[in-house]
Amino acid sequence: MRKMLLAFAAAGAMIVSGSAFAADYKIMAPAAPGGGWDQTARTIQSVLQDEKISGSVQVVNVPGAGGTIGLAQFANSAKGDPAQLIVGGYVMVGAILTNASPVNLSQVTPIARLTGEFEALVVPAASPIKNMADLVEKLKSDPGSVSWGGGSAGGTDHITAGLIAKAAGVDPTKVNYIAFSGGGEALAAILGNQVTVGISGYGEFESQIKAGTLRIIGISSDAKVAGVDAPTFKEGGIDVAIQNWRMVAAAPGISKEQEAVISTDVEKMVKSKAWQDQLATKGWADTYLAGDAFKTQLAKDTEATSAILKDIGLVK
Repeated sequence: MRKMLLAFAAAGAMIVSGSAFAADYKIMAPAAPGGGWDQTARTIQSVLQDEKISGSVQVVNVPGAGGTIGLAQFANSAKGDPAQLIVGGYVMVGAILTNASPVNLSQVTPIARLTGEFEALVVPAASPIKNMADLVEKLKSDPGSVSWGGGSAGGTDHITAGLIAKAAGVDPTKVNYIAFSGGGEALAAILGNQVTVGISGYGEFESQIKAGTLRIIGISSDAKVAGVDAPTFKEGGIDVAIQNWRMVAAAPGISKEQEAVISTDVEKMVKSKAWQDQLATKGWADTYLAGDAFKTQLAKDTEATSAILKDIGLVK
């Protein structure tokens, strides 16, 4: 009997040991399928599984209100569960402020900033707007006649539209911004000529730009981006540069030991060749920042975003 008990104990130890290296995760993408957060969550899923960092990874979508609906659900339902993760980013920081969300990022456990992506301005291929100068001319003549299709209100896309208007000498509060809950919906509206101009991360438009169905008229980088045949906003006469970033966070109420295990898994992922290959394919910059350094930067970004949103009239 003693030998049998020891055998069971050894088997149990092997299972526990193995699970530390192949944990199962459930990742919430707080947006509809097709957008940047969904792409990020599914890329994490793919790499964690392919690199054998995780045994099984499930992705769930909970769209709405710039990620704040999903964030609230996650904060309430995932508490204390180290198997649950959520992706988010700069868009969520803005949405929390503009929606006066009762739940914010201090109520989850930030793990790491993962990627950065520049904003792209696009129009349908048949649009009379050929470049930034054409867009600015139309915007100055009648701000309301330019409809901007992008992600959630108060997110990076909305902030960028406001900054472009301000840089062009147009009252940013007059920007006619139309928010969509996911990249797929926004793309359909742009291609269907339901909006004048589309604004989002470059990766969400890349295939349509290369196919010739969309024309890119500007990108929000400080300098030319390798592989992107487009002028920067600054080259188009608009002194604006901005980069969206995306992150992963864990559930609230987990232990420091559980947080350390998750952080180790994420670090293995971002240092893998599979992850780096995905970044190159998708045109995402590697902005990995983890631990206390990321938490400090997140606090700074939140403060800076609040100031920008007040400046363009989205937050009082």
